[in-house]
Amino acid sequence: MKDSIFIWKRYLPGRYPLTGMGIVLLFLLSAMPCMGQAWEPRDTLLFMFWNLENFFDYTDSGQNDSDREFSSFGGRRWTKGRFYAKCNAVAKTLLWIESEYGRIPDVAGLAEVENRHVLNSLLGSTSLRKYDYGIVHYESPDNRGIDVALIYRKSVFRKIRSGPVPVGMGSSGNGFRTRDILYAALELCVDGCREGREDAAVFHFLVNHHPSKFGGAKASAPKRRAAMDVMMGICDSVFAAGGSRIISMGDFNDTPDSPLFAFEGTGMVNLALPLAMAGEGTIRYRGKWDLIDMFIVSDILSAMSGMEVCRVPFLTVWDNAFAGEKPFRTYSGPRYIGGVSDHFPVLMKIVLPVINKQ
Repeated sequence: MKDSIFIWKRYLPGRYPLTGMGIVLLFLLSAMPCMGQAWEPRDTLLFMFWNLENFFDYTDSGQNDSDREFSSFGGRRWTKGRFYAKCNAVAKTLLWIESEYGRIPDVAGLAEVENRHVLNSLLGSTSLRKYDYGIVHYESPDNRGIDVALIYRKSVFRKIRSGPVPVGMGSSGNGFRTRDILYAALELCVDGCREGREDAAVFHFLVNHHPSKFGGAKASAPKRRAAMDVMMGICDSVFAAGGSRIISMGDFNDTPDSPLFAFEGTGMVNLALPLAMAGEGTIRYRGKWDLIDMFIVSDILSAMSGMEVCRVPFLTVWDNAFAGEKPFRTYSGPRYIGGVSDHFPVLMKIVLPVINKQ
């Protein structure tokens, strides 16, 4: 409990004053074991992040305007058939990744999913049902009713703890709340996951969907700064508790050249920076690629990790307005065109270390 008190005192003052988040982190990190084993290269792990663009179910639950719009009788005519077609297309993408990369993603962070029912349908009604994916999901206070989530292979990882971390400005949010950041600590099953094991490798995953530039980049910048401060606060608390393997993934709604991503001295590294410098992107606006979906990892993982934009052939379509290909989205304006998302997924491959128990 002494370490928990240290985390509490480190987190709340100064840079990260959100009381609710401090309580969440106190609960999540209080029993975190310290990892100090030697490492040897062994195999690989594959992680994915993907913004699934308005992945609502097809019922109107009376939650908000978006829930009503994306329903069978709403403005988008989001029917049961269209919903399950998107489920199958997402599943097909993961299977394509397995065929191209030699393994299906071990962990995948997802953004813009409406609820747990969407995730259950994705994993239970498609070809993904033959895989052993578990779900980490919490309802968030987003005005549109969209959340972040994480799925993981239960034969590869065991969930130790998880929880939502609120994002806002000031102790009461000052009227600004957005998607929570999802935190999950997963134990790597080297020799099979066993309850109570303290010598296993624990990875700390953060799934982010930071505020957009709606209303203007300058006017909305404080919201993204607030979200980034929350994310870095979580990382600081993990480090303070003895954790070292942090993987923060998400749609950050900004590019790696933004001052928000000045990570020098923080213990974190943005794997997206070299890709952005090479002109890579996950979204395309007026013919220009922008890389806003990223993996940000702790120093210890950066040397053994690599990130790439995953350009799946059936997720692209020709851009008639600006020559070139672009992501194949579900709607073009109000018109249904049958794609999946206006974002490409991103992948992170990591050398799988094993613990030297000698």
